Amino acid sequence: MGSRFIPTIASQSLGRARYHSLDHKLELCQKYGFEAIELFFEDLEAVAKALPASHPALPPGTSFADSTELQESQLAAAEYIHDLCIRRRVQIICLQPFMHYEGRLDSAFHGEAIQELQFWIKLARRLSTDLIQIPSSFLPASQCSGNRGRIVADLRQAAEIGLQNDPPTRFAYEALAWGTHVDTWDAAWSIVLEVDRPNFGTCIDAFNLAGRIFADPASLSGLTRTACEDTQKAISKLRSELPLALEKVFYVEVCDGERLDVPLGPGHEWYDPEQPVRMSWSRNARLFPFEGGGYLPALDILQAVCDAGYTGHVSFELFSRTANRPGGEVAEQHAKRAAVAWKKLAEYMGWSKQQAGIDSEFLGDRRYVGFPWP
Repeated sequence: MGSRFIPTIASQSLGRARYHSLDHKLELCQKYGFEAIELFFEDLEAVAKALPASHPALPPGTSFADSTELQESQLAAAEYIHDLCIRRRVQIICLQPFMHYEGRLDSAFHGEAIQELQFWIKLARRLSTDLIQIPSSFLPASQCSGNRGRIVADLRQAAEIGLQNDPPTRFAYEALAWGTHVDTWDAAWSIVLEVDRPNFGTCIDAFNLAGRIFADPASLSGLTRTACEDTQKAISKLRSELPLALEKVFYVEVCDGERLDVPLGPGHEWYDPEQPVRMSWSRNARLFPFEGGGYLPALDILQAVCDAGYTGHVSFELFSRTANRPGGEVAEQHAKRAAVAWKKLAEYMGWSKQQAGIDSEFLGDRRYVGFPWP
């Protein structure tokens, strides 16, 4: 990987798959200087449905274990995407998200998840990536166990399956801010250390980290009651603990989030009683770094990770209502916004011009004003 910071973006950050083709998004990655992507699974599914050789979509409710046609079409899509990326000179750093894996209470569902995981490993190999991201489960507590031993055992099982491959398949465990039982970076970190397998590490996501301990989109202030105190503690812990096992940080994500004018509760247009408030906020209101309306200490978190010695892929993982719209201009707008953000980020962080990777014409005049820590 070398001692540089590699401009990376999640594929859905440029537009959701229902409206925007992966081919076009990869073209934009090449145009705007993003060297790598996190491949969002919905993009692979969309390619599988669009390929002439692909089989038709299966009826709703079809069991994954019995869906050989689905697997064949997705493997063909993975090969096609691999070839696209070679032509566009874009690396795939991971396939994500492998959701709701750990702690499933229903043993039949767990068994099916293992089968699906083994298939994802095949997909990853076709894509020429060795990394699969596992976000913490946000299934209802009635469906997933919070028992730490169970969570560690399930994740260790995944790691050991990955170790059977040559080269091994790696897994990056990430704490979602709305995870049912694992919702903070240090909870995920301690689990990674307890799993204790060389191919099992973490993705540190500045949005999810700050989105849990700093932001509260359901409150009038947009903050938790102990936002600054908890964030300062987290930053201190990042600096002190990451150097002890830095090889476990497989990659880093950074995005900001909008401060809402109205608390996200009943009556808000994004409110959904069937999902956590932070999830509703995350799906609609992420921003690229330095964009107006953002208020998270994402750059303070990124700085702490870099101070701990991290170098490598720094990825923009954006979910936003703006990316979930049709129109030929949408993906281009997001790519240009991301390019502006990366250039500003590289300058703010003091990374060299060669590390920046994106032409200076996209840099505006706006300077970032960091969070005023007390």
